[in-house]
Amino acid sequence: MDIRLVNLTKIFADKHSEVRAVDNLDITIPSGKLIGLLGPSGCGKSTTLYMIAGLLEPTSGQIFFGDEDVTVLSAEKRGIGLVFQNYALYPHMTVKQNIIFPLQNMHISKTEALARTQKYARLVGIEELLDRKPKQLSGGQQQRVAIARALVKEPKVLLLDEPLSNLDARLRLQTREEIKRIQRETGITTVFVTHDQEEAMSISDEIVVMKSGVEQQKGRPQNVYENPINQFVAKFLGTPPINIFAGKVQDGGLYIGEERIGDSNLENQEVTVGIRPEGFEISPEGTLTINIQHIEHIGRDKSIVATNPYTEKETFRFIVDSDNNVFENTNVKVLVKSNKCYVFDKLTEKRLQ
Repeated sequence: MDIRLVNLTKIFADKHSEVRAVDNLDITIPSGKLIGLLGPSGCGKSTTLYMIAGLLEPTSGQIFFGDEDVTVLSAEKRGIGLVFQNYALYPHMTVKQNIIFPLQNMHISKTEALARTQKYARLVGIEELLDRKPKQLSGGQQQRVAIARALVKEPKVLLLDEPLSNLDARLRLQTREEIKRIQRETGITTVFVTHDQEEAMSISDEIVVMKSGVEQQKGRPQNVYENPINQFVAKFLGTPPINIFAGKVQDGGLYIGEERIGDSNLENQEVTVGIRPEGFEISPEGTLTINIQHIEHIGRDKSIVATNPYTEKETFRFIVDSDNNVFENTNVKVLVKSNKCYVFDKLTEKRLQ
């Protein structure tokens, strides 16, 4: 079942001020897909999730589950499963009791409730933990219990609010793989909220990048990464982040300082140039001069910290193969790969090329 958000807006106001947390959001979440709402803290992603869940009432706009307008429908009547950041398990109950609890409120028969509990405990891989209490579980196991409790209701929609933020790095990686597997096996339409772009890109069928309550770009993660619509999206996606330079277009050439790094069909103007860390190639025929400050060996690659007079920050970072023979405190020439180089309007920050 698809979810449609039509001109959805949420304003938090008091007598002194108002905050437009979500501003005219208009997106469709396709049936059976996992969509990541992604952006920095305060961008409106959790507010959007809570409006979909029915925990917050929109200031204006509509929410549709399929053809049904659920905008004013109460949360318990929407058929949603919600997993919170802090798991929200009952500490005095066993895992089985935590999972089965929502079914007792739905007046599901005991036989059916037990069958569902076993089914979803098996799906998330915790069937051997049913008699334990939450305090006896690891963070990753507690998160699986929370997911099973949300799924046992067999909801139309699964909503995940920063579900991995309390886990360590190893467990985050493992649990996000499990979430993707579970979503594929159930085929349930899922909305996943995170500020971690690596999580969103690895787990989502599509991502929605948000800033100040406004959708910036929506699409398949790799497509958004490779074709950012503006400088904010380009800077938010990618690890290490994209490198930003002051540049200009002059007589068909794209320049950083006085060095021509490529061609451009734009009119002569000052621009901002973004180059992905993997967009540099060290070469004697290089067109851009940089100074290597520090070299880090990261397995098959080298991560290089360098300087250039026209960078946004004091230093920038790029990645090359480990067989590149380079040294610290030296100037080198680099070629800039055209498919990893983006040109943005200096004032609006919209992508021009």
